[in-house]
Amino acid sequence: MINLYTWPTPNSRKVSILLEEIEVPYKIIPINITKDEQFSKEFTKISPSNKIPALVDTDNNTSIFETGAIMLYLANKYNKLIPENYYWDVMQWYFFQISQVGPFLGQAHQFLHYNAGKSVYAEEKYKDYVKRVYSTLDTRLTSNKYLGIEYSIADIATWPWVARFEIHKTNLENYPNVLKWYRLIAKRPAVIKGYNAVGEKIDIPIV
Repeated sequence: MINLYTWPTPNSRKVSILLEEIEVPYKIIPINITKDEQFSKEFTKISPSNKIPALVDTDNNTSIFETGAIMLYLANKYNKLIPENYYWDVMQWYFFQISQVGPFLGQAHQFLHYNAGKSVYAEEKYKDYVKRVYSTLDTRLTSNKYLGIEYSIADIATWPWVARFEIHKTNLENYPNVLKWYRLIAKRPAVIKGYNAVGEKIDIPIV
């Protein structure tokens, strides 16, 4: 059994969507970050960085933190969503999410939404980062249906961050290829179910 310690954030949704896509049983263990539950002694043993999500595989007593490692662990264990023929196509876009999409858009949330008006410099800087991320994705999707040629962990990792386009002040209609990709993935049953695996149920943002 997979135990997923999680809360409704883009990083956590990556893992619950992946679990739904590979169709394996898993148990949700909510970690309410609004109440600082991620700093409990019990959770720190699983996630030394005190970040969600984290995973415990009770089949082999394996404990993993950091979404990048968690998703690779699951994809490799169940041999799904990393197509062999497109391995490096998937990996480069998967790590683009890990190194740029998540960090840049996550900081954009802070400066453009949660703390708007506090720093003109930071706002302008992260507006540019957001445009860079979306432009890169849009160019990639010009001639590709998915980021890694076939649907893969690269798409699953990236999509929940794009689903917060409203928070980082982005009009998806300015990126037509991203918009088409976003809508396509938003219709997948596993994505719909995994999006609301924990916490208050909310609708997937629609464009």
